[in-house]
Amino acid sequence: MTLGMVCKDRDNNFNLIRIAASLLVLITHSFALATGSGDAEPLRTTLGITLGVIAVDLFFVTSGFLVTASLLARKSTWSFVCARVLRIYPALVVMVSLTVFCLGAAITTLPLESYFSSEATYRYLIKNCTLLSDVSYHLPGVFETVPAKNTVNGSLWTMPIEVKMYLTLALLWAFTRLTASRSVRSFQVLIVLLAVSAGVAHVLGHMYFPKRFPLEGPTRLFFMFFTGAAFYVLRDFVVLSRTLFIVMIAATLLASVDSRAFHVVYSLSIAYLVLFLAYVPEGLIRKYNRLGDYSYGIYIYAFPVQQSVALFIPNVSAAEMIAVSSVITWVLAALSWHMLEEKALKLKSNILRGRQYNQGAPIS
Repeated sequence: MTLGMVCKDRDNNFNLIRIAASLLVLITHSFALATGSGDAEPLRTTLGITLGVIAVDLFFVTSGFLVTASLLARKSTWSFVCARVLRIYPALVVMVSLTVFCLGAAITTLPLESYFSSEATYRYLIKNCTLLSDVSYHLPGVFETVPAKNTVNGSLWTMPIEVKMYLTLALLWAFTRLTASRSVRSFQVLIVLLAVSAGVAHVLGHMYFPKRFPLEGPTRLFFMFFTGAAFYVLRDFVVLSRTLFIVMIAATLLASVDSRAFHVVYSLSIAYLVLFLAYVPEGLIRKYNRLGDYSYGIYIYAFPVQQSVALFIPNVSAAEMIAVSSVITWVLAALSWHMLEEKALKLKSNILRGRQYNQGAPIS
């Protein structure tokens, strides 16, 4: 069975994979936000990686695969851009606005007049609503006494990178359509070349120049995104084999005795493992799709919720942080999905009038 044979069906496990990834991010941040130290997460000291890093890799691999499928199905740069905007920005703008005008205003230590007259307040609002450059993490007088001080939503750091990946994909498509006679084939070749180049840069860079190529950096995410994209391009040649899946799992576990070996094996295996899990396991597991895609909401709301827990429950433990923040964040994510994100996706379908793909990143 090849990947191309199964990826045409929307009955898959991507929603479940993304919700698991978003919860892994929440778990990782719970250690850091409860203690104030990023080294508190268990895997960081043993493998030099965290559950959160793995989760973000899952997001970028799935995003690269799905949005490339979306672009090649539509064959329209404009439709692709519209779809991405409608998936990312409505929920993001609402979350950022609630953070600034409700949460921030309620807990700031400054007088409200000073809070709302501060340039930092509107820098946070504009940067995080647009994602055109970097993001802002600070609101004046907010979260100044928690262990991880002055950081309102640390999860947003991946969002501008994700948007840049979308723009890169759109520009590559537009470029090949204008310059190449066999534009689809040229686009596919460029995607594979980018994935291979990024993989070489990521692996060799992290091994020999770790300060210039940090593990949690844009080169890694570029590699993950375009590896996912390359798997879609090469889908008819990718065999989904249980034997190969087990071999890759075993190789990754065996490589964990040495952190450098682990990073190489893991980086080269993660995309195949994710796509195997997305399409091969069937049965009751597929019923999760009826619930909806709460992963984006969990990803964007979890961090400020966790910081609020740290603020209102002094000396909270990581386990308590996970328990309390998971419940609150899940409620907010469900409201975001049913009241906003799902409606935006329906609007996207009405606007584009074509086959639509209910995807996104945390964002995926």
